[in-house]
Amino acid sequence: MIPAALLLAAGTVTAQAPPDVETLLARVGERIADYYRRAQNVICTEKTTVQPVGRDYTPQGFARVTEYELRVETDADGDSLDAKVVRELRRVNGKPPREKDKKDRAGCTDANPLSAEPLAFLLPAHRAEYTFLSGGLGKGKDHNSLILDFTSIKPDGKGELSEDPRGHADCFTWSLPVVVKGRVWIDASSYHVLRVEQRMAGMADLSVPKKIQREHNLDSNVTVERHDTIIRYKTIPFHDPDEAMILPESIDTLIVVRGGLESMRSRQTFTDYRRFLTGGRLVK
Repeated sequence: MIPAALLLAAGTVTAQAPPDVETLLARVGERIADYYRRAQNVICTEKTTVQPVGRDYTPQGFARVTEYELRVETDADGDSLDAKVVRELRRVNGKPPREKDKKDRAGCTDANPLSAEPLAFLLPAHRAEYTFLSGGLGKGKDHNSLILDFTSIKPDGKGELSEDPRGHADCFTWSLPVVVKGRVWIDASSYHVLRVEQRMAGMADLSVPKKIQREHNLDSNVTVERHDTIIRYKTIPFHDPDEAMILPESIDTLIVVRGGLESMRSRQTFTDYRRFLTGGRLVK
């Protein structure tokens, strides 16, 4: 159960001016670092549904549904705190994974076993890569939140398409050095992140190596028109002992590509949160 003081205080903070950006970032960073440390004792079920879409965003063909056991691992190095998401595939379209799923074309969109934790950009080690501005106070259903707008520094290099390193047939990955813009909603009382929305600042072209052009009948360039992501967090209660944590609820992603590759919409949901306690006990 969340202490009543947190809920009551949130209603009064919105009547005041939000803290300056540096203060807000410092407080949010402290909460994220604490979240990484506590989340090491938490596992959950991640369910991902990937649906190819057409030019009008309507579904095309069949969706692929995968389920993973997920946890967060951290690696503290001096003042730096890095975190990664670790996944173990448990089911593919409702069935236990098979050996052929490792290379089958349909597995192209399956999540990587290891990936970066999405809030890491708000930690001190990564803040120089972004510009942050205050977005003021939230409105409507977000009235108890503070808003932080961000824009990434444009990275060096050019976008290029490459073969999938995991070996899935007709599957590709890319480096996409583009500017990313977004907004973070932060609880005005606890300074926990409640929602993150981000998008590319504009369309991006990917060069296609000649070998891939010949083998897959692709043009010399592929255009990524959209890459939008929305991450939502919610309070998860635990018992024995009683505790509440702000943890991911869902991630929605839309990728729109032109030039011979599929566009897709995906949704990740996080459920069945459990804690590891001393003695190897699992507690929901």
